[in-house]
Amino acid sequence: MLADLVAGALEDAERRRAERPLAVVEAAALDRAPALDALAALAPADRIKVIAEVKRASPSRGALADIPDPAALAAAYETGGASAISVLTEERRFRGSLADLESVRAAVSIPVLRKEFVADPYQIFEARAAGADLVLLIVAALDQQTLVSLHDLIVELGMTPLVEAHTEDELSRAFDTGAKLVGVNARNLSTFELDRDLFGRLADRYPSGTIRVAESAVLSAADVAHYRAAGADVVLVGEALVTSDPVATLGEFLGV
Repeated sequence: MLADLVAGALEDAERRRAERPLAVVEAAALDRAPALDALAALAPADRIKVIAEVKRASPSRGALADIPDPAALAAAYETGGASAISVLTEERRFRGSLADLESVRAAVSIPVLRKEFVADPYQIFEARAAGADLVLLIVAALDQQTLVSLHDLIVELGMTPLVEAHTEDELSRAFDTGAKLVGVNARNLSTFELDRDLFGRLADRYPSGTIRVAESAVLSAADVAHYRAAGADVVLVGEALVTSDPVATLGEFLGV
């Protein structure tokens, strides 16, 4: 599944590149106002922080929510206390777009993450050109040389990489890039099976000064409390918010 998602994302990026060459996108990226400081926004605090996600669908659950106005949803997340917004831009299985990211960036004053299956520098320049402050890198989708190269490009453009792992080996590879914001995804992106206890088993592998992000399997305040007790500084939440009253649910999660 992960290989298919990456291949599809790269095909879509090639289609966009044919319409908008790298030189044009790179110029637009460099013309953007500087990215917001996501590490400061997500720094460990007395209470857990939330990256709230604009997410219409997923391969595992299908359609989740229509979200006709991503900007309005993101603004509600910010009002509700989210520390950052994640925007799915993958088109095929998640029904997202770069237009969603651009509209969200214009509507909020907190950092915005491009959540995509990134494997090519073009996608990173696209992210900055659209206003992203963070870009997701999935360790399982990349060889180490590519992972490091993409990580460094994100940093060079002033953004923050969120490097995502699913195993102890992947976590070590994430830290080897120098990443300061590292997530453990409870969902295996090859099988889509969930393991809510995975983060807790890996949390003590994080070096000092690294922000610990728990991803997936967050459906209730009890799940947030579970991750917080295991050492999470941040949780990334999508499905639970888009399928409920987002502000009320976010309030419950932040009350943990």
